[in-house]
This record gives sequence, structure tokens and C-alpha cells, in this order.
Amino acid sequence: MDFTPTEEQAAARDLAARIFGDLSTHERLAAAGTGSDAELWKELCTAGLVAAVADIGLLGLVLLLEEQGRTTAQVPFAASCVYGLLAVTAHGSREQRERLLPGIGDGTVVVSGAMSGPGAVREGAPGRLSGVVPVVPWLRDATHALVADDRHRLWLVRTAEAACEPVELTAPWSAGRLTLDGTPGERLGGPPGERYAGEGPDGEGPDEVDRGEVDPDEEEWAPHDAYDDILATARTAFAGLQAGVCAGSLARAVEYTNTREQFGRPLAAKQGVQLRAADAYMDTEAIRVTAYEAAWRRDEGLAYATHALTAAWWASEAGQRVVHTGQHLHGGTGADLEHPVHRHFLWGRQLDAYLGCGSEVLQELGELIVSGEVET
Repeated sequence: MDFTPTEEQAAARDLAARIFGDLSTHERLAAAGTGSDAELWKELCTAGLVAAVADIGLLGLVLLLEEQGRTTAQVPFAASCVYGLLAVTAHGSREQRERLLPGIGDGTVVVSGAMSGPGAVREGAPGRLSGVVPVVPWLRDATHALVADDRHRLWLVRTAEAACEPVELTAPWSAGRLTLDGTPGERLGGPPGERYAGEGPDGEGPDEVDRGEVDPDEEEWAPHDAYDDILATARTAFAGLQAGVCAGSLARAVEYTNTREQFGRPLAAKQGVQLRAADAYMDTEAIRVTAYEAAWRRDEGLAYATHALTAAWWASEAGQRVVHTGQHLHGGTGADLEHPVHRHFLWGRQLDAYLGCGSEVLQELGELIVSGEVET
């Protein structure tokens, strides 16, 4: 394993750090409220950072999301890259890639992910979906939603053709409630009756459509299960986002405790403060390295589902510890809802919930270990 960024990945990361640092300021975040920053989103897309993910891979995306997390920038970067760009690239048909990827890259097409629980969405009439997904992050920004039905088949739904109601979350993720009532959906990979073999995460595999007759009840063949791949990709990417949130929270705590004095000495001189900060640093590094490993394995075409679960567990379990520490080390200031560190706290807790609480993720990982489905 080599997690050293390539020249392209490092350049993209540095550019993202500059843009997020310049535009995702405390004042702009306060002005945005619970919505997204349209100007920042436009700047990121104009700079080519969304489109670049197709070339720099999941590890490159994790590096970019770390920079977003450090500033808690309110843009649908993670969602549109995971559920849009990477999903369509790996599992979309040639026609879908040609039609959708340019728009996703320039930001005119924004995709959110409605990877709902079992049975939440079903296909009634062919190509028509019904059901409710109570919470879809960044749905209010999205032109499309990637929806999973009760058979884990994936559909692209135009949000303009569905009912979308605003939902407020712990973090200001511009979320919404998605209601489908016979809503038309476009099957990711092509319409029923076509067997499409996507390229897959390793960039290999046939890229042709066999238009022979297919039993409508038979699952389409693909070299990689699209649902499982996108779920693992999302876990890895959002773990990377959590690594950035934690790093930003810890950086603020270090700055505060080094400048805030008590009885004539900086708070950082106290052993208890140092120990809390050291534990938070180790937790943050654990989140980062497990996310890097899962992302690197996907980019290399290796099995990575359990590695993504490991990253998600660290991001959930350790992430909430870090943001609690960041807030605690600010003392009473950390309880101020308007203070920047409180925003990191809200993001950290929201990511904890989005990835699944630590015990749930650990149970899923344990079941894979017991079943012998652990990758090496």
C-alpha cells in the first residue's frame, strides 16, 4: 500500500484547500443558514474539482473531502461525486455517461443519494417507483436522486418529477424528504431488457450492451454489484469527510488552548488538556488511514467492502469522540451555538448518524467475518 498522493491528487487537494479556505469562512457559513453556498459550489466546479474525481479516483476524492470537512463547507460535493460521478462512471451505460457526466462535472447536474432501507421504495409499473425516503442529504440542491429499490436495483430519478419537502438535520446539509408516487425512474446501467456490464471500480470490464432477450425478473449481470460498490464508496468518502471535520475541530481546539490562559498559563500547558488532545489526534489519524486504505483498494480494483466498513466504524465511533473533545476543550465557549467549533460538533454527530452508529457498523462487519466474507 502506498497512500502518497500522485501529482494530480496533490494538486487537486491543494487547490481545494485554497478555495475552501478562501470562501468557506465563518461569516459566509452563518449567512448560508441551513442551505448550500451556491457561489462556492460554482467556484469548485469551475475549477474542475468535481470533474477531476474521475481521474484522481476515490483516494483523490477522500483528500478533497478532508479539505471540505476542515471548513464544514456547505456544498453537495460528497453526494454528487459519490452518487453521481463515480456511480455513473462505474455502473452507468455508455449513453448515460455521455449524457450525465459533463453536467455533473460542471455542477449543472447534482445527484443526491437515496439509498433507503429495505422495502422503502418499490417498482410498480415498469420504470415507475413508489415509496418514501424520509431523509436525503442535499436533496434540496439536487437535480437527480440515485434511488435504491427493495431489490437493491438503482434508479436515477429527476427531483423535479418527485415530491421533495425540506427536512432539517443536525448539520445544515440542505436535506429533504423524497416521496415517489408512480414516479418515472431511469435504471442505472440502462433500461430493462439490456444487459450492461459496467467498467467497475478497476476501470476494466466489457463496455457493450447485449440487446438479447432478458427475463424481466432476472437480475442483470454485472462484474461488480452496483449497490454494494456504491454503498462501500459512500462509506469511504464520508469517512474521509469525517476525518476533515475532526481535523478542523482539533485544530481549533489547539489554537484556543494555546492562547487561552488560566492563572497565567495557557490551557495547553495542563496535562489533562494535552492527553485529551492527544487521544483526539490518534482517533483522527485512525479515521484518515482507514479511509485511505479503503479508497486505495477500490482504486486498485481490490475488494474493499470490509475495509469501507472499518473506515465507517472509526468515523462513527471515534469521530463523535473527537468533536466532543473539540467542544469540551473550548470550555463554555464551545457551548456557543454561533462559535465555529460548534459547527464541527454538529457535522461530526450528523456523520456519525449517517454512517450508522458504531455498534450497527460493527455488527455488520462482524457478520461478514463470521460468514467468511472478509477480503485480504
